[in-house]
Amino acid sequence: MNYSTHWPQNLKGPNEAGKMSLTKITNIDAVELQEGIRNLSFQEDGDDASDASSSRGQQAISMENEYTQIKPYAGMPKEVLMRFSSKPCYRLPREILFWLIIACTLALIAVTISVVALSPRCMGWWQMSPVYQVYPRSFKDSNSDGVGDLKGIKEKLSHFEYLNIKSVWISPFYKSPMRDFGYDVEDFRQIDPIFGTMEDFEDLLASMHDKGLKMIMDYIPNHTSDKHIWFQLSRNGTEPYKDYYIWVNCTRDKPPNNWVSVFGNSSWEYDEMRQQCYFHQFLKEQPDLNFRNPRVIAEMTDIIQFWLKKGVDGFRMDAVKHMLEATHLRNEPQVDPNQDPSTVDTEFELYHDYTYTQQGLHEILTQWKKEMDTYSRESGRYRFMVIESYDYEEIDKTMRYYGTDYVTESDFPFNFYLLYLPDDLSGNQAKSLVHLWMSKMPKGKWPNWVVGNHDKPRIGSSAGKEYVPVINMMLLTLPGTPTTYYGEEIGMVNVNVSVIQDPFGQNDPSNSRDPQRTPMQWNDQLNAGFSDSKNGTWLDIAPDYSTVNVELQQADPDSTISQYRAISLLRESELSLSRGWFCFVWSDVNVFAYLRELDGLNKAFLVVLNFGKDTTTDLSSVSGLPDTLTVHLSTVPISQKSFPKSGIPTSKGQGLLLEYSTSQRFHPNHESECYVSEKACYLPQLNILYNC
Repeated sequence: MNYSTHWPQNLKGPNEAGKMSLTKITNIDAVELQEGIRNLSFQEDGDDASDASSSRGQQAISMENEYTQIKPYAGMPKEVLMRFSSKPCYRLPREILFWLIIACTLALIAVTISVVALSPRCMGWWQMSPVYQVYPRSFKDSNSDGVGDLKGIKEKLSHFEYLNIKSVWISPFYKSPMRDFGYDVEDFRQIDPIFGTMEDFEDLLASMHDKGLKMIMDYIPNHTSDKHIWFQLSRNGTEPYKDYYIWVNCTRDKPPNNWVSVFGNSSWEYDEMRQQCYFHQFLKEQPDLNFRNPRVIAEMTDIIQFWLKKGVDGFRMDAVKHMLEATHLRNEPQVDPNQDPSTVDTEFELYHDYTYTQQGLHEILTQWKKEMDTYSRESGRYRFMVIESYDYEEIDKTMRYYGTDYVTESDFPFNFYLLYLPDDLSGNQAKSLVHLWMSKMPKGKWPNWVVGNHDKPRIGSSAGKEYVPVINMMLLTLPGTPTTYYGEEIGMVNVNVSVIQDPFGQNDPSNSRDPQRTPMQWNDQLNAGFSDSKNGTWLDIAPDYSTVNVELQQADPDSTISQYRAISLLRESELSLSRGWFCFVWSDVNVFAYLRELDGLNKAFLVVLNFGKDTTTDLSSVSGLPDTLTVHLSTVPISQKSFPKSGIPTSKGQGLLLEYSTSQRFHPNHESECYVSEKACYLPQLNILYNC
């Protein structure tokens, strides 16, 4: 065993201390002691700093030599890694990769901005599918009382999904005395008990939204029921309701002027309590509101807000042209000046210069549209507004409801002109009615088409059952938004009811609207599957329900409802049908034909509709059509899969949807025959649309 002595520098020798003894120090102790001495934290104050600096320098030189002799390895110290990363062979690739990422990011941002800037406006939900009208009294009865209700509608939501329907318009279900079946509103904020409760409404709305369906409510601004609290307070002179309605001085036997109501006879009714006459453009139980009164406008705006807050997706504004009347109360001119004035008792015997579409009407509607637009700011919750106004031959008045270049008044006004198709059923008549709307519609606006509703005879009765499929094909392949009245998808027809319920029909049976309002035909069971009531239904069931019903037709791929569904699905999936060009190519006494095409897309469609007798159509003169066209769908079963354009045969009531591929376009050389709401082009390389 070795012994050695070690005297720290700050201690005296043994001779001086006199008490120190030799210390046994092992090799391990020597190393620890040495490391402790080299560690600055163990050095006493006054040690020479130069010794430490010299020691660190020697260590750095030793480490540098060591770093140059080894390669990078996992888990190496940060100091070693940093020395390697600073070498050119590592630094240069890293910098190149960094700037490459920056360049790619900027390029991606530029491409994204370009795509967004060049992309056409996305289509709204109200443009993507047909609007389906439900008449709630007749759609589905859930409680066996013989009358349809809100729970019944909820039970049948799968029907809309089957038809590829996204938008459902429900006729009025407000609290009402039902003198005009819901169009006489007693309380705009309540559900009539016959249809259910507010909870039933909220449940229906939530269920529709869960399935991606949109609800459009009927809004009835022109009048209320005479049972409405406003009218009750107005007739006894209570402020501020005194002038909520239109009151004028008169006598019991002499109305103020010759104005007549839509339902016939004078539009003035004497009120015993107030001893004045009030104005009504419909039933005497439906007094007109006074929209010259700002309070009335505010009240009706609050009602719109009430339902928007509930979550409804849009409104159909009913009978808006009746909302304002001239204040001077002059007699309206007679259509026949020689007619005895005392015999004038129907609306068609007068020119309604002072009771229809008065100045100030459009400003009110524009205000409501702006109100709805404020609710449209919610992401994915656009609020839709469509206007109903029968303007007959005065189509320019209807077009005004689109708005102006600066102000949007509605998304579109209803287009009822196809209702005149049965008056002269032919290819020429079909083209004329379509052209009438397309040529008058303001540029860039969105068209729509209606062939039936709760006020007009069913197309299956007015045109004939055999024409229902071809009319449905036209409805679903024309540009714009089609509107389908419940039952049209299966070809329901008018029914001669045993007891007239309609007040219009009670006044004049020939004007009854009951025949087109009969219960929906779901199957061949009791009451056509509409109701389990043993006491009958509110209107008679159609006698053909055992052969014309949803369940039976769904099992038949060639049925009316199967064809409706197929075209509805195709309309959504094919860009040329949903937003492409529309071009007239042919019309004669039998056939109406048109093209649907989109720039950049090599697929297009030719629609050939027969509204007359069996015939063969020669389209050889139509440039842009290939010699042979493929049959995509026919409303009558055929075995032939293609036709030459020189000879396309169609039978009475047949519709053909023909598909073809071509790089040529018809519309550039036929501008007067072609229309598009918003031009877009397809870029096949990126599978996107862009403004062109």
